[in-house]
Amino acid sequence: MPPSSRAIRWRTACALLCAAAIGLALPARAQSGDRRYAAIVQDAGTGEVLFAANADARRYPASMTKMMTLYLAFEALRRGAVAESTRIRVSRHAASRPPSKLGLRAGSTISVGDAMMALVTRSANDAAAALGEHLGGSEAAFARMMTRRARAMGMTRTTFRNASGLPDRGQVSTARDIAILSRRLIQDFPGRYAYFSASAFAWRGQTIGNHNRLLTAYDGADGIKTGYIDASGYNLAASAVRDGRRLVAVMFGGATGAARDAHVMALLDHGFETPGALPGGTMMASRGGLRLVGAAQAAAIAPALRPVPRPAVAPRVRRVSMPRPVARQVPRAAGRWAVQVGAYADRGPAGAAARRAAARGGAVELRRVRVRSGWLWRARVTGLSQEAARQVCRGARGPCMAVAPGG
Repeated sequence: MPPSSRAIRWRTACALLCAAAIGLALPARAQSGDRRYAAIVQDAGTGEVLFAANADARRYPASMTKMMTLYLAFEALRRGAVAESTRIRVSRHAASRPPSKLGLRAGSTISVGDAMMALVTRSANDAAAALGEHLGGSEAAFARMMTRRARAMGMTRTTFRNASGLPDRGQVSTARDIAILSRRLIQDFPGRYAYFSASAFAWRGQTIGNHNRLLTAYDGADGIKTGYIDASGYNLAASAVRDGRRLVAVMFGGATGAARDAHVMALLDHGFETPGALPGGTMMASRGGLRLVGAAQAAAIAPALRPVPRPAVAPRVRRVSMPRPVARQVPRAAGRWAVQVGAYADRGPAGAAARRAAARGGAVELRRVRVRSGWLWRARVTGLSQEAARQVCRGARGPCMAVAPGG
């Protein structure tokens, strides 16, 4: 007789509690209750799927659409149809696109290079429309080019209607298809892919920062693209390299930008520590041999941070410090709850992460834990009330998990 749903939930909860005890971190917010949610993690080199949830369900790609706009722009650069210095005339249609945008005026011009940088960083819809019109004759014609190229790549469930990702009921894709596009950008344009590593670029006296916060928040991250419209939630395609292994993660349906970022970081952590997928959706994590049953219940291993060299960035790119979110004031009421803010290869980063969280209440706890690959320093803040623990995680920049008494 198959187990009841209550029994499955109980066993899963027990497994996750055991995971927390050995230094695993649950992705911030399960996300699985959101009908817009979909995710996939792939090994970029082999294409092996390490995690999948609703990966073939059609979703609205939002500004991840600009990844295909940039792919076609890179192709045009490669065949010599345009150069980065080529000037693009901005039409009335392009100038009228709603934010995010540069504020381009009809009749003005922008270089191909600046337009591409605007797509990567500000996710500028006016620049995307102008670039699409220049390459396709009209944005509608360019969207048809995008769709044909997508189908040729194997993105069989994707249709594009514009160059920017602005809302259109007919513009749909899937987590798997966006992962295919991410891998093709990396493989087909290894030099131009460096555009996606830009944290900022200079435009008419202002510094425009990249919406992709993983570039500064996640070790080894070097692209690719964020997206948001109401119908899709907060989306992200991300890639990171550790120890010579590159992963691609795609997520649709985040409730907030911070929740999306934390979830994708957790999925990448899980992928880096997962040797492979087993039949039936069951995944085996390498630390402690823990079985994680069901995609929506997946737990991700906390990051063992190591310095990873970043690729050379494209011209006109310079790295700048990104503003940090204002810390929330956390109630200092004593309690038996804790928060876990990661597990690190070295004591120094672990202590720094714990002290940042403890500055808002609680006491630092560092504990050395054994994992299959060696030893890690688990960073926690203890002595918190349940509400204080939750507030710490709501204000955290990176992975954070509230831990109940005894957890």
